[in-house]
Amino acid sequence: MQHEPILNVVLYEPEIPGNTGAVGRTCVAAGAKLWLVRPLGFQLSDRQMRRAGLDYWEHLDWEAVDDWEHLVGRLPRAGHTPWLLTKSAPIAYTEARFGPADVLVFGSETRGLPPSLLAEHSDRRLSIPMRAEARSLNLSVSAGIVVYEALRQIRSGRQ
Repeated sequence: MQHEPILNVVLYEPEIPGNTGAVGRTCVAAGAKLWLVRPLGFQLSDRQMRRAGLDYWEHLDWEAVDDWEHLVGRLPRAGHTPWLLTKSAPIAYTEARFGPADVLVFGSETRGLPPSLLAEHSDRRLSIPMRAEARSLNLSVSAGIVVYEALRQIRSGRQ
């Protein structure tokens, strides 16, 4: 039975199937829809990706789209501007006010999000605070942190 996703998680040009599979598993657990923006660094039938999602992949609400414009056209029209996660954002993800059907966008593992997209949504960029010694967090870890903060806020009525 299909349900309306509580959140929309977007992986923009993901490169590593294991990360995508792990994010997919998080989406199943959270009740979120996973969107994959091409080009992908792997085949959708890639055994590693399915293995990373274990037996959860069949329960995942997901869709792959050709590019950002196609994604925007497919997202629910609830008026939700996407939140873009980037290590260079001045605002921590804990300062955002998340709501149902929000769109959380994560960039590729090596390139992040394109500068044009970051500029277009400059007031909607968020980061996960970390010490300077850590260059970045793993994509699937980052997605899990932010998805569950958004769920916490939604369930507590904080939006």
